[in-house]
Amino acid sequence: MEHTDNQDTTSSKSIQDEKFAILAKKNEEALLGGGEARIASQHKKGKLTARERIDLLLDEGSFEEIGKFVTHRCKDFGLDKEYYLGDGVVTGYGTIYGRLVYVFSQDFTVFGGSLSETFAEKICKIMDLAMKNGAPVIGLNDSGGARIQEGVVSLAGYADIFYRNTLASGVVPQLSAVMGPCAGGAVYSPAITDFILMVEQTSYMFVTGPKVVKTVTNEEVSSEELGGASTHSEKSGVTHFACANEVECIEYLKKLLSYVPQNCEEEAPRIPYESNGNEIRPALNELIPENPNQPYDMREVIEGVLDADTFFEVHKNFAENIVVGFARLGGRSIGIVGNQPAVLAGVLDIKASTKAARFVRFCDAFNIPLLVLEDVPGFLPGTDQEWNGIISNGAKLLYAFCEATVPRVTVITRKAYGGAYDVMNSKHIGADMNYAWPTAEIAVMGAKGASEIIFKNEISQAEDPEAKLQEKVEEYTRKFATPYRAAARGYIDEVIRPEETRHKLLRAFAMLENKVATLPKKKHGNIPL
Repeated sequence: MEHTDNQDTTSSKSIQDEKFAILAKKNEEALLGGGEARIASQHKKGKLTARERIDLLLDEGSFEEIGKFVTHRCKDFGLDKEYYLGDGVVTGYGTIYGRLVYVFSQDFTVFGGSLSETFAEKICKIMDLAMKNGAPVIGLNDSGGARIQEGVVSLAGYADIFYRNTLASGVVPQLSAVMGPCAGGAVYSPAITDFILMVEQTSYMFVTGPKVVKTVTNEEVSSEELGGASTHSEKSGVTHFACANEVECIEYLKKLLSYVPQNCEEEAPRIPYESNGNEIRPALNELIPENPNQPYDMREVIEGVLDADTFFEVHKNFAENIVVGFARLGGRSIGIVGNQPAVLAGVLDIKASTKAARFVRFCDAFNIPLLVLEDVPGFLPGTDQEWNGIISNGAKLLYAFCEATVPRVTVITRKAYGGAYDVMNSKHIGADMNYAWPTAEIAVMGAKGASEIIFKNEISQAEDPEAKLQEKVEEYTRKFATPYRAAARGYIDEVIRPEETRHKLLRAFAMLENKVATLPKKKHGNIPL
């Protein structure tokens, strides 16, 4: 009897070992994706594999994979003879600096990263988990598009993802890194997410590729020129960050996450901050030029009022007449919107308005307070702007600020003219605190233009019209091109010396920390899209 028991135990152990061996073999197979040759090809293109990207992104040892053994279900066009475990996308969860995130990483070594029914199901599963658990979703995109062999089933998979992107918008942060091709329907998922990062020379995005463009319009264009990182970061504004390589792209993803909360219910992140007791910055007193038409760099104001070396600019190469980005003030994450006098005099145009509006809405969705640094001579005139919708596009920025319920503080450094004064987070559209430097000029328009209209008859009848115009310009400047008329009416809460700005902002945002504001009950507003 004892002999039989030993035989049974040995037999059962060998069966168990066999099952463990099968599991080990499947795990090894899954880790290889499309195989050694395709991995080598990926590396030859200067690209990392799907798993290498995840390893770089997440804290070491934190990744937990979901759906490692999933395979496609298609039997047509020879696919019944070709299966890869994971089916071309690696999905799961892990941590970045200890914070939970969900991630999917498309694997170009498997069917060119093309999306199938099961591929989409895997992505949808982690998006659903992210929504339920209130954590960011990061997509690492490297895909040839829909898996053509699956037909409408793959298209349905894309739509399932788009639907979840939309439901998750404003609930959890969604970040998209495009690290290879992203074409056709595939582009719409990143487009709905909050931020897009691209890699120079190895990634591109377009709805229709160079061959279709050539057929339809007869234009000769390369993939890089049509939809590369430089094109989308400078011309279209589709991407927020153009990165030199994949390692830099992943570092940007981590840095970006450090400024945003896990979900819409959390406050903006903060890190410990100790003041040395002196928050005065005398260098700011020398920043505004004597000549009101001379430019200066608004980034110098940003660096002067915020915590040292914390400014992380977004959309740096697009619509450079406005600067947006994240920074820390007293250790707390805030969003910055600043007109840039060094480019187009800081004027608002179509691109600047949409860039800033998008950023303001993101900050408001995720409880990130807003600081506005204003030096704006107005909206850009001209047929190009009017015919392309400066009215509705400028209104997007106005709408975004009006709708924002986070703490909002404005500092007018120099010009605040016309409708642009209203739009740039004025008191009238709900700003909490509005400061002005003594150099601020708050008026309907510049002194020269105003004088030519108001004193037209006087000037035309004068013996020396030029001298009379100059006299009237000086008179108008003294009376109106100052912050004091606005301060007298309470539109400006305080006129402050530039050196005091950081001190005032620290106190203002601390005072506004528990701000509660609600919008009228509605399904949703109708932003002028």
